[in-house]
Amino acid sequence: MYTLPKIERFNQNVLSKYHIYNSVFITLPFDSVDNTGVLLPIFTELCDNGFKKQETPKEIFDFFSDKYLTSATEKDKINLMFHFIQYIERQIVLFDAIEDAAFPVVNNMEGRGSLRDIKEKSDVRDNKEELIHFLENFNVRTVLTAHPTQFYPGPVLGIINDLTEAIRNNNLLEIKQLLAQLGKTPFIQNEKPNPFDEAVSLIWYLENVFYNTSGEMVHYLQKNVFEGESINNQLIKLGFWPGGDRDGNPFVTTEITLKVAERLRTSILKCYYIEIRNLKRKLTFPVVDSLVMELEQKLYRSVFYSKGEIFITLEEFKTQLNKIKTIIIEQHQSLYVDQIDALLIRLNLFGFHFATLDIRQNSKIHQSVFYDIVDYYSKSKTNIFPDNYFHLTEDEKMEVLSTLKGNLDAADFENEMTRSTVESIQAIKTIQENNGEFGANRYIISNNESALNVMETFALFKLCNWENATVDIIPLFESVDDLQNAHLVMEKLYTNTEYAKHLIIRNNKQTIMLGFSDGTKDGGYLMANWSIYKAKEALTEISRKYGIHAIFFDGRGGPPARGGGKTHKFYASLGPNIENNEIQITIQGQTISSNFGTLDSCRYNLENLLSAGVANQVFNQGQNELSVEEKEILDQMADLGYNKYLNFKNHPKFIPYLEQMSTLKYYAKTNIGSRPSKRSKSETLDFADLRAIPFVGSWSQLKQNVPGFFGVGSALKHFEDTNQWEKAQNLYNNSLFFRTLLENSMMSLAKSFFPLTAYMSKDPEFGAFWQIIYDEFLETKRLLLKIAGHTELMENYPDGIASIQMRERIVLPLLTIQQYALLKINELNKEENPDLNLIKVYEKIVTRSLFGNTNASRNSA
Repeated sequence: MYTLPKIERFNQNVLSKYHIYNSVFITLPFDSVDNTGVLLPIFTELCDNGFKKQETPKEIFDFFSDKYLTSATEKDKINLMFHFIQYIERQIVLFDAIEDAAFPVVNNMEGRGSLRDIKEKSDVRDNKEELIHFLENFNVRTVLTAHPTQFYPGPVLGIINDLTEAIRNNNLLEIKQLLAQLGKTPFIQNEKPNPFDEAVSLIWYLENVFYNTSGEMVHYLQKNVFEGESINNQLIKLGFWPGGDRDGNPFVTTEITLKVAERLRTSILKCYYIEIRNLKRKLTFPVVDSLVMELEQKLYRSVFYSKGEIFITLEEFKTQLNKIKTIIIEQHQSLYVDQIDALLIRLNLFGFHFATLDIRQNSKIHQSVFYDIVDYYSKSKTNIFPDNYFHLTEDEKMEVLSTLKGNLDAADFENEMTRSTVESIQAIKTIQENNGEFGANRYIISNNESALNVMETFALFKLCNWENATVDIIPLFESVDDLQNAHLVMEKLYTNTEYAKHLIIRNNKQTIMLGFSDGTKDGGYLMANWSIYKAKEALTEISRKYGIHAIFFDGRGGPPARGGGKTHKFYASLGPNIENNEIQITIQGQTISSNFGTLDSCRYNLENLLSAGVANQVFNQGQNELSVEEKEILDQMADLGYNKYLNFKNHPKFIPYLEQMSTLKYYAKTNIGSRPSKRSKSETLDFADLRAIPFVGSWSQLKQNVPGFFGVGSALKHFEDTNQWEKAQNLYNNSLFFRTLLENSMMSLAKSFFPLTAYMSKDPEFGAFWQIIYDEFLETKRLLLKIAGHTELMENYPDGIASIQMRERIVLPLLTIQQYALLKINELNKEENPDLNLIKVYEKIVTRSLFGNTNASRNSA
């Protein structure tokens, strides 16, 4: 029997099931849902038809209320809007659960990009030794971050998990019960979570998804590629930011950092304890049973009875397991040796740390901390810093920083930021003592602009009496200018004698982080992506020159505008001039739950990342190198796109448009993350302080997705107008990097819907500005379809576009309500005596509608 095409599998297992279970949902007897269930499909249809007729959101809702709500008061209309919002939120959950349940049916889990595919290709090409060498040296590091784009509270995530399982088993009774539970479970949190709450939420994914998936992947390779020989390489690494990411988050304290690290250790020990309990039921042989029992008891005491005390070391654990394995092989015909190997693999992957807790702080904070430290030493009459330190050149300051030593005590400082920064270094040392070096051995400097920024951090460790610190200092380059100068910054560090000694201690490896989110916000879609590519090439060249192995850590968000989309294709497209022995990426918010939230999706996406590395370095080695001419074309396109975006960003209506016409200011009112929506506490909106998430998310709520396409159309049009289209076309046909870049931009276009805001074109203040956006959208769409040879966006991903279209249809009434509420707020504010209470109610509608819109997109912010 033939396997159905992917789109047909999607239609059968996702769309059809959604319609069936949604009809069940409509009939459930909880408060007002019967009436809502009847009226919502009517309102959806009116929205659909109304936008086709170029009606405004206000006209659509007013027509609906006049026709279907008899003598409705404003209060009645508002109540119905809230009911619609609540209902649509739950429809989205239902669709999520159905899509998750169907994931292994719709996606070919053993097809292209899978571990099985890697093995079979290697067998066919007879390059197994090359593959083994690669796997012994390659790593994938997924770093879970707490950036606030996950709107589902914990209880709802639990329901999604149970609902997915019930749908997979076609258990109608349980599905009805879970849908009823869903209807009565609140979707909003009364208070913002603190960083520890965020950590606990994400540790659930580590325990229930990554622990099993990562272990099984390595076990498969060990059995089928390494033929039973142990893989000593830590092939899959997990990173963790909640509780360690201090950048712009005043709620991350030293106490919380230590508490999160302890929770990570307890969580991994609990996972080991459960495995040992299962092994105990199988390993019932003489001698072996007592050895297993001893392990069980020590783990039990470490998890349930200790106050931070561990009753077994990692080495002791491994030694005992290997002893058990030897006895099993020699005396018991290798019975259950597979399960012992599986546990040994997990011990190698996760140690006692589970995930590495990264510490991150902004370079601007470090500068102010240094003012404090220099002042402290000056007052203590020591000559550690020269009196004229702040008047020295950068090179002179670096020379001073290279030779520093000290024994700072955080308690000596009154300034809270200085105190907590010094404490964070001591916290790293404490975590390493408790969880092992991998517990916390990375310090990231965001907004890194110079070699001095790195040397200040390096000096902090020495001033805190930590000579030869077992920590990687990682600069994060974000703006276009910083990306272009990154290789010069690193050369200064490589040629600094003391920093070079530090790198020798760190095995001559230097991790460098590159930020897609702020890069796009700063320079637009094409310039950001191309700048990062070129920065990687330049950084690779300069690192190789000095014998340093560069490792790139990509700060990616969910949508294409923030480095998301078909991520694995980017890594498969990197040529030989970019180091790619380790893929490191941030996974955040919705992307955690949508791409790594289930065992199937996690396995699929982790295998694709691993496969991307294999494709680039083993199967297609040297094939993806861009020619000089192709680079010149990309340079030209990036410049064209950058100039178009820069003019747009500098438009006098740019900031006012975001402030007055979008949902930007409402992000701060959502209780979804501990981190503020902007870096400064200023009342006025400063573009530089604005975080990428609310920036990109606000364009997404408008269904305009500007950061994911603006400038692309203008760049392509130049090649069309100057009779150079063939150059652009050949680049698209021959370069996987460029093709992936444009395909991801198509996703941004596919999630746009300009009829929603077409009324803005008549606005006396913002009409012309809206038209600029719409014209660029139309031109980008026309030219992307032309270069791809398509008639519809994303037509080469039929299941992907079908999913987007269904999700967009579910939230269409929600988007209409949000725009209606924004229009009402503007109307009320213009009145002589505005009704402040009514304005607050409509503001609440805008804020609440953010949740469903964001969840439906799955990668909108």
